[in-house]
Amino acid sequence: MSDQAFRFREYTPRPLEIIDTTLREGQQTSLLHDHYKYFFNAQDKIEITRALITYGVKFMELFAPIVSPREKEDFQAIKEARDGLITQKGYTFLLAHVRTHPADVEAAIDAGFDGLNFYIGTSEQSRRYNHGKKLDEIVRRARALTSDVRRNYPDLILRFSGEDAFRTPWEDLIRVYDEVAPYVDRFGTPDTVGVATPGVVRERVAALQERYPHVALEGHFHEDRGFALYNSLEAVRSGMQYINTTILGIGERSGITSMTALLFNLYLEKEYDMLEGYTLRASYPINVMLADKLHSLVPSREPVSLTNRTHTAGVHQKAVLNDASTYEALPLDMFGVVESEILLGPLSGWNVIHYFLKEIKGFMLDEQAARQIARIFKKRVYNLGEGVSPADLLMEIAEKEFRLERIQTPEGFQGRVLQMMDRRNGPRREVR
Repeated sequence: MSDQAFRFREYTPRPLEIIDTTLREGQQTSLLHDHYKYFFNAQDKIEITRALITYGVKFMELFAPIVSPREKEDFQAIKEARDGLITQKGYTFLLAHVRTHPADVEAAIDAGFDGLNFYIGTSEQSRRYNHGKKLDEIVRRARALTSDVRRNYPDLILRFSGEDAFRTPWEDLIRVYDEVAPYVDRFGTPDTVGVATPGVVRERVAALQERYPHVALEGHFHEDRGFALYNSLEAVRSGMQYINTTILGIGERSGITSMTALLFNLYLEKEYDMLEGYTLRASYPINVMLADKLHSLVPSREPVSLTNRTHTAGVHQKAVLNDASTYEALPLDMFGVVESEILLGPLSGWNVIHYFLKEIKGFMLDEQAARQIARIFKKRVYNLGEGVSPADLLMEIAEKEFRLERIQTPEGFQGRVLQMMDRRNGPRREVR
């Protein structure tokens, strides 16, 4: 038995195993094109690999080497990065996303992948407009190739997916799955075009579990209807053990399930056994890392983000300055979001202006002065000059018109912002 065989056959899967596909599905995101990047380079891939392994991911899906010479070359760099962390973090399995085609299989095996994630379109749309094969041919090809690989390479991890599974009639799907069930470790259930709903997912998972009790299930849910996270959560609740994710949920079209959003919601639902082995406090840093590679910010739709602790409305800002829990109900600090951000702008009330000028900038002023400054600020902030921020405007009003004096800061602390607004040891607030 090879090293890979020993590692996988001796490995006890956790209640939830993330199969992260940032370096496969994620590379299909239009965001790379939107920001004129087009692809992750080798260094990007090494850093993403290290971040995922450090986070606790044990399975990563990558393109098959046959996709391009660059992907083939980069895989070796990824593999070396993985190998460099084995002593510290244990083994992470690298899986090739392969067509049900001998050329893909041969290239992946030659490259040294730990497993093969077979796929072939099974829906009517895929059969008619994609590969053009009838169901009988799909069955014959899938059975022949998976049985051959299992016989000749018994150590490989094998998954088989009927692509577009949720638009594939049940009778057609199981006609294929029945033939390959003896040879695979997992069945994929890809919602390739994002048409599934939580109820349909629940029913499909139950039916597959009943028919194939000895084959693990893997979900891949797209965001076309905005249901990727909901469908993943329902799949996990229904007993699905493997879920495909990407960092920030990037992927083809609207993307797929966000890794950190999934784990965050499982934490909120007290599904603590599902979180085994994942470094939750690294969630926000890993999101920031990938956003930086996309030349963008962590998107506002991502729950594990600073945006989820950002406040602009005056009423909200006042309440948050008193107690963050008023408008921050979720334990984001456990997922690495340890600060809140209060944004100065047209909606800011006198409370936050008083706080910004006194606590952040060190001016001496009372509430009455803060109210006066706020009235002037609110009138002028709608007409900011080019390159002028709301904070710049506020400072100009305070210094030039009100001539506020600053608090004398002891030597050694000048130029530093020392604040902890929540006196019960809560998160730091930043106002800008």
